[in-house]
Amino acid sequence: GTLSSSLCQPVIAITVYTHTHTHNNIVFNFGSRTKYNLNALSHDTAIGLIQYALDSGVQLKEVYVDTVGPAEKYEEKLSQRFPGIQVTVRPKADSLFPVVSAASICAKVARDRVVKGWNFAEDLGEMDADYGSGYPNDPKTKEWLLKYLDPVFGYPQFVRFSWSTAQTLMDSKAVPVHWDDDEEDGEKAAQRQNNRSMLSYFSASAEGDRAQQTHRFFSERRLKSLKSL
Repeated sequence: GTLSSSLCQPVIAITVYTHTHTHNNIVFNFGSRTKYNLNALSHDTAIGLIQYALDSGVQLKEVYVDTVGPAEKYEEKLSQRFPGIQVTVRPKADSLFPVVSAASICAKVARDRVVKGWNFAEDLGEMDADYGSGYPNDPKTKEWLLKYLDPVFGYPQFVRFSWSTAQTLMDSKAVPVHWDDDEEDGEKAAQRQNNRSMLSYFSASAEGDRAQQTHRFFSERRLKSLKSL
């Protein structure tokens, strides 16, 4: 009776789809002129995975998602994108729905595999592959970050520079570097650093008509400052 009951039980097939983002991809998107943050990246990745499942012939009826950002807006966004699917978006969904818990485990396993087999683009010689968990409270991760911090160039591409833990270590251990803000006026930046900007060589002197020695670059090219056009 037990054997026959077991044979009559429906077979449940589980298929796992994962999409891995390298930190270089994240940095490239965040550095573009069009604003693009982790929330948008997460939303687009979820949409891509759902669409991939549909394109693969999977008959989706329900989707459960761990929220990134406001759950209500995220749920509405997915429901509008996939009107034939019942979408449920909740905070801490991995503790509420077993399927989300399983997805979280699959994601971590996929990440660990990528990290374990990472090929460094830089020629750094023999690298210690014991990175730890990658979380800032892991002693092994801290030790690795301190070991491979270059005082000038920071970290290899393996480490995302925008990560607050990496930023803190670079601020305290690396050589300080000042980068002019992209929106900062060139004249103001030059004044702040007590330097002359390139534009100052083409403008009239603020000190009147006092004679001033011209740099060879301008005299050889017969360039002169004009007071008016």
